[in-house]
Amino acid sequence: MRLTDTKRKFGEEQPYIPLGLFKLRLPFLHWKWEYPEMIQALVVFVTGTAAITYLQDLFGLSFEVALSIVIVHEALYLLNNFLGDPLIGGWITPAIPLIVIFLLTYDGTDRIWALLSLELMIAFLFITLGMTGLAEKLVNRCPRSLKAGILVGSSFAACEGKYGFLSLEEGGAGFWANPISFSIGVLLALYFLFSYGFGKLRFTSNHKLVSMLTKAGFVPALLIASIIGMAVGEIALPTMDFSHIIFNPFPKLHWVAQNFSLLGVGLPPLHIFVSSIPIAIACYLIAFGDIVNGTVIIKEAKAYRADETIDMNPNRTNICCGVRNFIECLFSPTCTLSGPIWTAMTITVYERYKSGEKNMQSIFGAICTFNVTKLLCHLIIPFIALVRPVLPLAMELTWMIQAFGCFYIGMNMCRTNVERGVAGLTGGAIAVCTDPSVGLLIGIILCFIMEFVGTTPADRASLIASGLATSVQTNFSELEE
Repeated sequence: MRLTDTKRKFGEEQPYIPLGLFKLRLPFLHWKWEYPEMIQALVVFVTGTAAITYLQDLFGLSFEVALSIVIVHEALYLLNNFLGDPLIGGWITPAIPLIVIFLLTYDGTDRIWALLSLELMIAFLFITLGMTGLAEKLVNRCPRSLKAGILVGSSFAACEGKYGFLSLEEGGAGFWANPISFSIGVLLALYFLFSYGFGKLRFTSNHKLVSMLTKAGFVPALLIASIIGMAVGEIALPTMDFSHIIFNPFPKLHWVAQNFSLLGVGLPPLHIFVSSIPIAIACYLIAFGDIVNGTVIIKEAKAYRADETIDMNPNRTNICCGVRNFIECLFSPTCTLSGPIWTAMTITVYERYKSGEKNMQSIFGAICTFNVTKLLCHLIIPFIALVRPVLPLAMELTWMIQAFGCFYIGMNMCRTNVERGVAGLTGGAIAVCTDPSVGLLIGIILCFIMEFVGTTPADRASLIASGLATSVQTNFSELEE
């Protein structure tokens, strides 16, 4: 195999420089630039930029400081792809409402320490479980009802949280702050992503507009809602500044390293670190589920492309995610955390990959081009100025999309009414409790009592098989009598 050539023999892996578990692929030496992914990144980069609003709202950072942190976060996505991971990295998005609730239990420096504790712990879990291969065992041993409860809790937290339907008097910045653009954006986003009607169009229509809407995720909904929001005065018009074209993040990152990082503020107090452990475990369970989903996406794509072998190694993905979170914790932490996959864009890119080698030479060319372009967009000041007014709306749409998706995924994980009940109460406790780790503890106790006390694995399997576990229902009419 030639190590410095984008060409490969039929059925082989894309050329790389071997580094043990990792496979180093450098720009233009080991992958070709893919213009379709570049164009997509020019549009959807706004999604990642929405993290700026979290950092501003939660920590009071200036826009420029928050943008500098996001640039580091975007740059670290390349670590996965350059070292051989075939997924487009993303936030641990379903966990963000839980993370926000956790961080809001602290103030001032304690809130910074809470973020550092969480990111340090998630880095430890990724690296340790990836190196030992215990990741899959941990996730498989966790009861379905508990995993579902975490997702349901995230859904409830998103709906009742600051960027959902919380009232203005209580500090809400979602529906009640911009009801028209919020409503239009959420309805359009959910329609394009989840509805029966648009789902039917995706499978039956060959129209270019439908194809474009399918590939763009929620960005069309964001654009339409933003234009309407500007027209009715809910969203400010962008202020363009062409005095500088390229943003220099290094002066701001120097401040971040001194005042907003592990190296700057030091190790968190023990009680804060301990309080982050349950949330970190919940985040990891969600992230590992994302890795499993990514493996399924790649397996399906392989059926269409015999010309390229794609090496998907969950241990490598775990370690890369752990290293990214650890680097961020040291120098530039972010509350979205560094996860293994941006599912929507990974699916979109792999759909084009299925069309053959003439359209996409290698999957690594596509994913690397996408992430490099996305990073460069965050450095171009006019691009950032153009999207700056719509970043809060982008975040609000992300929360509502996650609320919808997490709820149906969580419910779909449960096989019995007992599991659904445990998941529902666990989710409610996580969302309502001031400290979400207390809600998680309630869920663990409830799960143990309802599913494990007085039964063996054989008992539970027999109940499920016989249908008894789903047949215990309360007849409310009898209670009324």
